[in-house]
Amino acid sequence: MKKEKKRCAWAGSVGTTMMEYHDKEWGVPVHDDNHLFEVFILDGAQAGLSWRTILNKRENYRKAFDYFNIKKVAGYGTKKIQKLLQNEGIVRNRLKIDSAVRNAKVFIEIQKEFRSFDTYIWRFVGGKPIKNKRKSMSSIPAHTKLSDTISKDLRARGMNFVGTTIIYAIMQSTGMVNDHEVSCFRYNKLSRGKTTA
Repeated sequence: MKKEKKRCAWAGSVGTTMMEYHDKEWGVPVHDDNHLFEVFILDGAQAGLSWRTILNKRENYRKAFDYFNIKKVAGYGTKKIQKLLQNEGIVRNRLKIDSAVRNAKVFIEIQKEFRSFDTYIWRFVGGKPIKNKRKSMSSIPAHTKLSDTISKDLRARGMNFVGTTIIYAIMQSTGMVNDHEVSCFRYNKLSRGKTTA
């Protein structure tokens, strides 16, 4: 009988969307600007909701937001925003949808300044993941001084829905920090630079 892999407590049951996300994506370093933009939009949409809710709507978001094409989202006008507000497959919150458009415009400005958003965001951690040693979920903070700093910088540039808690969640999901519990099978794999499950 095959022994079940040890996972972070939040990963959920075998075969669930959450477990798949935990095993294949969470904590894997992301350096693609469109993928980073997707994470920012989805984490912003999550505010006040569970990540499971957003994860289950992710494909709907990809279709609704032109697969997170940054330039297209930045160009959304009133007609497109109204269409999004009527889309039952996403969170129909005017502030969050307006924020996605606004943040896309800021994203582009950051790309112009730093050549890529990837260069901008990863410079906060010196270009490589911070390896934490979390023993349990209770030892994982909601935010850190570094997420405070990044949040402050992004807000100064004009982004919203980028509070420090959202930024720390983004840092965790995009692999800027390795916050898998040390007992989790993904911790050592990611620490060694192995990104596949």
